[in-house]
Amino acid sequence: MLIIAGLGNPGAQYAGNRHNVGFMAVDAIQRRAGFSPWSKKFKAVISEGEIDGEKVLLMKPQTFMNLSGEAVGEAMRFYKLTPANIVAIYDELDLPPGRTRLKTAGGHGGHNGIKSLDAHCGKDYRRLRIGIGHPGNKELVHGHVLGDFAKSDKVWLEPLMDAIADNAGMLVKGEDSQLMNKLTLAVGGKPEPEKPAAKQPQPPKSAGQSHIRQARNGGKPNLPTSGPMAEMLKKMFGGKEN
Repeated sequence: MLIIAGLGNPGAQYAGNRHNVGFMAVDAIQRRAGFSPWSKKFKAVISEGEIDGEKVLLMKPQTFMNLSGEAVGEAMRFYKLTPANIVAIYDELDLPPGRTRLKTAGGHGGHNGIKSLDAHCGKDYRRLRIGIGHPGNKELVHGHVLGDFAKSDKVWLEPLMDAIADNAGMLVKGEDSQLMNKLTLAVGGKPEPEKPAAKQPQPPKSAGQSHIRQARNGGKPNLPTSGPMAEMLKKMFGGKEN
């Protein structure tokens, strides 16, 4: 079972905020066929369904952003899951608008929702960060994250939400690099080139030659003077010394 938790703040006044892009992403997944209507449980609204045969619980914590971990942690313990069964989707100031990153564990980057998840769930969960850009001035950050997306953001926001929903199977199956390429293409970016396979080291060539090869090539062999090898070489070369 996988928990996909979108982070945000509850209430109509926050619905269009940049800080609520995690809510928007799980809403897009939930709209796909096969998910139940939203219901209240675990201090969250939840929707259950299946993606590629895997049971999935979508969550939107209703505790407000700073206490998101209370809701996700409660669900994790109820289903006896581990952090490896959790994906958190949330906004990232330090990524350009529309850019995405997916990784397991890491720092919270000052994000209070992630601080809360770390405290209640542990740190080893997967994190899908969606870039909302930085306003350029620290004093403007609060208004930026709690401000609504601009109309111009729809150029990338709507295709990105659709791509997350359309390719949620990759998220479930852990096909992270393939998913990142799909999301990058959805917003008009270029996918990451595949890394070339590392060259296998070749065994070092021996500098020496066998006694027989030395003899055949006219080199002066370092012949053994006793034992079965010595007897064999004497028969081959007539017992003559070079």
